[in-house]
Amino acid sequence: MEDPKIIAERIIANVEKVIIGKEAEVRLTLISLLCGGHVLIEDVPGVGKTILARSIAVSTGCNFRRIQFTPDLLPSDVSGVSIYNQKTGDFEFRAGPISAQVVLADEINRATPKTQSALLESMEEQQITVDGITHKLPEPFMVLATQNPIEYEGTFPLPEAQLDRFLLRIHLGYPSMTDEVLIMEGQQRQHPIDALDKVTNPAEILSMQHAVKDIYVDPLIKQYIVTIVDATRKNTSVYLGASPRGSLALYRTAQARALLDGRDFVVPDDVKELAYATLGHRIIIAPAARVKNVTAKEIVEQTLERIPVPGARARDGAPPQAAYSDASRTTSQQTTR
Repeated sequence: MEDPKIIAERIIANVEKVIIGKEAEVRLTLISLLCGGHVLIEDVPGVGKTILARSIAVSTGCNFRRIQFTPDLLPSDVSGVSIYNQKTGDFEFRAGPISAQVVLADEINRATPKTQSALLESMEEQQITVDGITHKLPEPFMVLATQNPIEYEGTFPLPEAQLDRFLLRIHLGYPSMTDEVLIMEGQQRQHPIDALDKVTNPAEILSMQHAVKDIYVDPLIKQYIVTIVDATRKNTSVYLGASPRGSLALYRTAQARALLDGRDFVVPDDVKELAYATLGHRIIIAPAARVKNVTAKEIVEQTLERIPVPGARARDGAPPQAAYSDASRTTSQQTTR
């Protein structure tokens, strides 16, 4: 397999032909794909949520399906249905739109909880069960769900069990004025996605997913991850902290970030960089703190400031030569003293 870092940079550069000025968000989406996880994109309409999903699918050569979630959508409309064939006398399974490699669940919070729950099995176990028969989903498999955080009329908030299934939550936000001009110029004659070509294939993505699992994580960094997650559970402003699935998410995404940076080991900066994206949507703010406008982002940031950053060792026990941030190095030295 070609160097994973080169493949990743090629994918990101290709997606950025369509999604302008959002390299960090594109990188997070790719990290989720390499971890075999799913992404919740929470933002206002018109900032490119759907185009991001389509661009990732085209760039990786994966097939793409879109599910428009509405109040009248049924679980069978998502997973599929068995239809009786009069010629053969048997029931034949007709797969629903969930049976694709990259699935966009558009405005997921507009569907009823019963339909939302149709995604739980597919997101967690990469399979669906219809009429007692289990069907495996294609690989790689990723769900990108979108929801509008502003408009609440006619919506059904995602339950905590559903939110916990998303590896990352990202916010695209409005582009800068310069980027918005570039977006207009790029779409003067046609949409850039119409000319987008694939730069890799699903087989290489699967190879990169396997490579992520081989990235070394020092026991000190594992303990650092667990300490961060445990601190969210003990924070007085938090009603419910991150689950062990949050620890696993932070662990795996840190491995993927190291791979994208060309390293075969995780450093503390990987954990710090991904802490909010992996844990923010798993934290439920206590009512008293919510009245004071305390946010999950503030809680995660305060937690990272309070917990000492550990040193890190390479596989042979020697200090790695890869770059750490000055803040991480300084904190590590203070901890050693």
